[in-house]
Amino acid sequence: MTRKSKKEYLLDSGVVGVVRTDSSERLVKVARALKKGGVSCIEIAMTTPDALSVIKEVSERIDGVLVGAGTVLDAETARSAILAGAEYLVSPTTDMDMIKMCKRYDKVVAPGAFTPTEIMTAWQAGADFVKVFPASRLGPKFISDVKAPLPQISLMPTGGVSEENAQEFIEAGADVLCVGSALLDKEAMKGENYDLIAKNAKTLVEAVKKGRGL
Repeated sequence: MTRKSKKEYLLDSGVVGVVRTDSSERLVKVARALKKGGVSCIEIAMTTPDALSVIKEVSERIDGVLVGAGTVLDAETARSAILAGAEYLVSPTTDMDMIKMCKRYDKVVAPGAFTPTEIMTAWQAGADFVKVFPASRLGPKFISDVKAPLPQISLMPTGGVSEENAQEFIEAGADVLCVGSALLDKEAMKGENYDLIAKNAKTLVEAVKKGRGL
């Protein structure tokens, strides 16, 4: 897949499941549950134990899932994640060398920003999406306020996105939602209730569709 097709895949999905687990085997099961619920884009945080091996394993074992790496803070980490199989890279901050590395390998990159100036700086540096973080501090209204003068920028709110506000974020102009705890219910994770995780995924996907008027 080209970078363009990967970006379109993320846009079509509308939801990225942000996964943090304590074992690769559990993460594979979570990824399968998310896919069953309609979330086919999964972000594995680099704070996950043995994250590179996990990225490689999920990439090889699950078909039809676009695997990305999250919490990527620098170019060196970006390259390692790419070589492990990450097709898109997400960061809470904007690092110019990390963006350049992703472009070199034709991977989608979503650096993080908080203010309109930071968002524009990340976009001009070559971001495919700008991760608006933490979205919980800003809310959907901030997305519509930014989109009004900057409609060309693809925004990816992260942090605090849930089934209660997902539709509102999309209606405000968000292009893709990064969702963690709202998908991976703590009790579901503890009890390995993968049916509930799949149900949560389906609920989020439906909220995105409603927000898009589909």
